[in-house]
Parts: sequence; C-alpha cells; structure tokens
Amino acid sequence: RLSRSLASPGGARSAVPNEDRTLYRDQNDTWADRHLPAGVLPYAKLARVDRPIGTWLLLLPGWWSIGLATPAGHFPDPTLLALFGVGAFVMRGAGCTINDFHDRDIDSKVSRTRERPLASGAVSPAAAIAFLAAQSTVGLGVLLQLNWTTIALGAASVVPVALYPLAKRYTRWPQAVLGLTFNWGAIVGWTAVQGTVDPNVVLPLYFGSAAWTLMYDTLYAYQDKADDKQLNLHSSALTIGDQLAKPALSGFALAAVGLWAVAGHNAGLGESLAFHAGLGGAAAHMAWQISTADVDDRLNLTRRFVSNQYLGMFMFASIAIARVAEM
Repeated sequence: RLSRSLASPGGARSAVPNEDRTLYRDQNDTWADRHLPAGVLPYAKLARVDRPIGTWLLLLPGWWSIGLATPAGHFPDPTLLALFGVGAFVMRGAGCTINDFHDRDIDSKVSRTRERPLASGAVSPAAAIAFLAAQSTVGLGVLLQLNWTTIALGAASVVPVALYPLAKRYTRWPQAVLGLTFNWGAIVGWTAVQGTVDPNVVLPLYFGSAAWTLMYDTLYAYQDKADDKQLNLHSSALTIGDQLAKPALSGFALAAVGLWAVAGHNAGLGESLAFHAGLGGAAAHMAWQISTADVDDRLNLTRRFVSNQYLGMFMFASIAIARVAEM
C-alpha cells in the first residue's frame, strides 16, 4: 500500500514461508516486466513506474489546488498542469526509493516483497542512493520552473517525506502521517498560480485531502494486518480494528468532503453546480468503496484503492468546469 512505499499499490506482504505466491503474480507481470531492458527494469520497479496509481494520487490534489486558484472564466494552465504531472511522477518514484531503502531488511524476509530490487539485491544500496540523487535532481529542475514562494514550500516538503518512513515503526497512525506528506500539492498548487498562500482555501483543501488519503490507505491497509502484527509494524487498520473499520472510514470520508466543500466555498465556488456535483460524486464513490469493502479480500481492497484515481479526476473536472463557467 502507499504507506509501504510512499505510493505503491503493492498488496499484502506475508511472512508466512509457504504462502501461495501466485496470489501476487500480477505484480511481476506488468508491461515493464515484459518490455523494459534488463538493466533498466530494476530501477523502473524501484520507482514503481509500472504502477501509476501512486503518481495519480500524489498529483490530483495539486491539480485541484491549481483549479481553485485559476481566475474565473479560464481553464487551469496546461503548462502548469504538465509541470505538476512530471513532478509527481518523479517525486513519487523518489519517495518509493526512500521507503524501499529504509525497508530493505524487512522486505528481504517476507515472500511478498523479497523480489523488490533493493531487497533482492538487484539494486545495491549505493546504486539506490545514486538513483535517488538523479530523481531529486529532476524534481528540483521541475520545481525551479515555478515562483519563489512555491519553490520554498516545495523544498519544505522534503522534511515530511524523509520522516515518513519512521511513522510505521513509531506511531500507530502512519496513514495519517502519509496523508500530511502526500498532499503537499494542495498547498503548492495554489501558490504556483497566485504566488501567495490563502489559508482559507489551502488549509481545508490540504486537510480534506489528508483525510481522503487516511480513508483510502487505511482501507487498503487491512490486507496487511496479520503481517504487520508479526513484523511489529503499526497501521491505522490495526489501531482501528475490524469492527470499527467502516464507521471510522466513513468519518474520514465525511471529513474529506466537508473540508473540500469549505475550500471550494472560500475559493468562490460555493454556488457552482459543477463543483457540488463533483463533491457529490466524490462522496458517493467513497460511500461505495466503504460499503462494499471486504477487509479480508486482497483483490477487493486493491480495486477500491486504485479506483480513487477516478474520484480525483472527477473532482478535477468539476473544478475546471466550474471555473470556465464563471462569468
């Protein structure tokens, strides 16, 4: 899950030696496995290039923020959207490299993750550090295309990204820490357009998006609950437990929608039918995820986790339409 590697829809990890590893065969049969050269493949897998869901979930709050900051009557700037897309792709990969570096000793002991590039030895720790330096250089190049306020705020995101890997070892709410780390785009998207921070819009958008992450990554974390106990790792799924899962997840979803509504209202979209349609669609989608989730079925949880990209795209479309429709 995301909290395993800052955005990897990976599936459960098991320390049970005789586990049927065919359960996870889809993770080693991607387009990257079939088409990339052998020398490139380990680095592509390290950066989760074959699994774009993490990039989308990192990118979309930034696009929402850009849309909310866009002047009335205009579509969000395509160049800015593209820069954020490249930045999300590169920095999501960098986050995966950081987390796999921290987790390489644990990953090597469990069947689900022992074939990951660092855990298996396909990429050495020194090579991973060099790869991370290259990823960070590209990310910095993207950041430097933006205004100075955004550059400063973007650079500040390095702190939570670096601290996040410790969360699953020392806190019982690593998914909450992930939410605060993973939704930095909700802040810098606004400043990339406006050049300043409007806390009345940015803060509810940021914390609402963090609640959304807490919802979808906790839901996804339920498949790892047995393994996390065995490996002495923490998760919000373990903290909440099975019986309170759906009420807790519903609370996170309600918080997300409520805070997004405040952000939209403060950005001037309080009377927009398109924006409220987006909120309604997001609420309905999260209700579907939670009501139909089976916390003991890996594929059920994976499908619901991955579906959040469509929720995010629908939200962005509703914001963009609302802005263009303004007079």
